[in-house]
Amino acid sequence: MIEAVANDPNLPALGSSIARIVRLSSSDDQSIQQLTYYVLSDVSLTQKILRLSNSAAFKAITNKEISSINKAIYLLGFDSVKTSALAILLVDGMPAKHATHVRIELICALAAGMISRKLAALTSFTKDIEEISIAALFKNLGRILLATYKPDLYHEMMSLAAQGQHSPAQASMQVLGFRLDALTETLLEKWNVPANVIQALNAKPDNTLITPKNKQEWMRVAAEFCEKAAPLILSVNKNEDIVLKNKLLHRFGKVLNLTMPVLDELINKANLEARELLISSDLAPVDKRNKINQDSSAHCEFDVAAEENLISELTLNTVETHNLQVTERFSSNKPYNASILLLNGIQNTTEMMASGEYRLENLISLSLDSLYAALGFRFITLCLRDSKINSFRARSSLGKKNLEYQKHFNFSAVPTNDLFHLAMQRNIDLDISNAFIPRIRRLIPLWHTTLLPDACSILILPLVVNKKPMGLIYADRDTESSEGITDDEAKLVRIMKGQIMIALNTK
Repeated sequence: MIEAVANDPNLPALGSSIARIVRLSSSDDQSIQQLTYYVLSDVSLTQKILRLSNSAAFKAITNKEISSINKAIYLLGFDSVKTSALAILLVDGMPAKHATHVRIELICALAAGMISRKLAALTSFTKDIEEISIAALFKNLGRILLATYKPDLYHEMMSLAAQGQHSPAQASMQVLGFRLDALTETLLEKWNVPANVIQALNAKPDNTLITPKNKQEWMRVAAEFCEKAAPLILSVNKNEDIVLKNKLLHRFGKVLNLTMPVLDELINKANLEARELLISSDLAPVDKRNKINQDSSAHCEFDVAAEENLISELTLNTVETHNLQVTERFSSNKPYNASILLLNGIQNTTEMMASGEYRLENLISLSLDSLYAALGFRFITLCLRDSKINSFRARSSLGKKNLEYQKHFNFSAVPTNDLFHLAMQRNIDLDISNAFIPRIRRLIPLWHTTLLPDACSILILPLVVNKKPMGLIYADRDTESSEGITDDEAKLVRIMKGQIMIALNTK
């Protein structure tokens, strides 16, 4: 078994791909770009992520068409796209994925990963959804590999465990001579999966569980729960489901604060997104796909064509797709249709905020990206006050050499007579068409002229709450912007700035 896995030339490539995505952190400014580039480098993965992003389940998060991976990350969330990509890579990496037994294990893995996301949302560990999702996804990796490379041993082990006299670990030892979990742990270590995720795969004893004392203990309990609850996804046998749910509540109810209504709601939410992921991963059997399609249309009270005509008639006018394409620009690089692009950015940000499940860094990145693209900037950054060192420093940025500029974009919070402090003190937005005009140049501080000597047109948007400066949004171009910003564009820019301030004060 171990030799078969070691000699498969496909696994190192799979491991390398998984390791590359696992390393990406949502707290790293570069990660969104890196995840976008990685997904785009794989045509099949790109198609599947976009198909999933525009599926019915994820349309509940945003009703807009998602046409790019970057937009999918901003609207659905970094972790959601990352864990979905990991799931799809796992499925595509299995050479025998169409064999029934391999298919079953892969479906269980993807279902467990989706259940984990809904479970984490019910706890105080919502910031750790990514970690528990990875743990749940790979919990049965050993069984997937056994089913792929040694199906006869897989059936023997599963039959032994099904008799009820052997635990899965005992059945593994008797049939294989080693713990299957040990193979999983070894592979995940090679794939650079974080140690705390690997530790979460260690099964808890079969005796009564106690309330987890810390996040690590909770992850172990949660990973086991997600694996055992996975058969409820796409299940059609209600009697068996009731039996399994009662078993789950008996073992996990108290420690995970689960009741039957809570469990039912959790499974229902996970089921909707899981089956979309299975379809996008080419795992859902044809009969399941047909059943899904039938379920989706069961509510119709009149024929589909008539319904579509009525819906089209009643739909609010929206910005046409061709208007969102940048066809012409001013010499400054600002698009002619900046207002439409800004409005689209505001709509995207509003939808993300309305979902209530967004991460602050995702919303900030989406807002900065919208301003950056709509107004044709070279560099843009969000600069916030750091009370520990009494200074303002860049926290998130986009554009040319953005990480280099971000590293050095900081200045003292002690008020001085320069454009940055004056904008914050008076709470006024500044649009500078040409920063090289002498009377403007003398108000630009030395640190800025040293860092960005060629910044010509500049936008400064102070973030002030109760007359106290929180920071500012800064953007520039290395060309003059004689066209400036119109009144309509200024209104839209202020709306977007307001959305960022609301998010900073509520998250």
